[in-house]
Amino acid sequence: MKTLTKYIYFNTKNRIEFVNITNQIEEIVSESKIKEGIVLVNPMHITASVYINDAESGLIEDYKEWLKKLVPEKDYKHNLTGEDNAFSHLMRTIMGREVTIAITNGKLDFGTWEQIYYAEFDGQRKKRVLVKVLGE
Repeated sequence: MKTLTKYIYFNTKNRIEFVNITNQIEEIVSESKIKEGIVLVNPMHITASVYINDAESGLIEDYKEWLKKLVPEKDYKHNLTGEDNAFSHLMRTIMGREVTIAITNGKLDFGTWEQIYYAEFDGQRKKRVLVKVLGE
């Protein structure tokens, strides 16, 4: 079995931001030369999520609105520690942690319209995403 581990780095401009990282993941899978296997994509931050869905701007805005309704910014017990980001941790729990995608014939094996997104809920600083490719 072969493996390749890479990290993607970028800065988020907004506290809540959604970044399409599909192209970067495709490049790493191509670099790995793995034809059959899987790729794990994991945000290396406790207030961020990686998920797969449609790359449609209206859907991104719907996610933001939906998450703010489910997890309003208010005084949570976590904020008593001096932090102000409890809502960010809760949003991450709702959206999930990471994704695993099959690789078939050297390509991400996606359904129609599927794209990989990094969702940040406490941004405005440098971020890191782990990409681990495994297979033959």
